Amino acid sequence: MAGLKVRKGDTVQVISGKDKGVKGKVIKTIPESSRVIVEGVNRVKRHTKAGQGAAGAKTGGIIVQEASIHVSNVMVVDSDGKPTRVRKRRETVDKNRPDGTNYAATRGVRVSARSGKDIA
Repeated sequence: MAGLKVRKGDTVQVISGKDKGVKGKVIKTIPESSRVIVEGVNRVKRHTKAGQGAAGAKTGGIIVQEASIHVSNVMVVDSDGKPTRVRKRRETVDKNRPDGTNYAATRGVRVSARSGKDIA
C-alpha cells in the first residue's frame, strides 16, 4: 500500500460528506486504514463513564471530539488557499559527510499540481 499524500500539520479542505467545504488542520494520520483526523471536522459525541483520573479527579460526561475521515474525502490546500492534488518532484541537493567531503543526493519535494509551487 502506498503512503498517504496528506501529512500531519497540513491544511486540508473536505470535498465530500456532511462537512463539505470546511478547511482544517490534520491532527493525525492513520495510514493502515487510509484515514485522517482533521481539526473541526466530523465531530462526534462520546459518552464517557466517570472514573478516576491521574490526579484522583472523577471525570465523565459527554465529550465532543473529532472522528476520522477517509483520506479520499480531503484535498491539501496550497499557498493560494485552493485545494490541489499533490505531486512529487525529485531535486538534487549537496550533502556533507562527517569527514568534510561533499556529495550530490536527491530529495523528494511535494508540489502543488494546480500551481506548481512547493507545499511546505
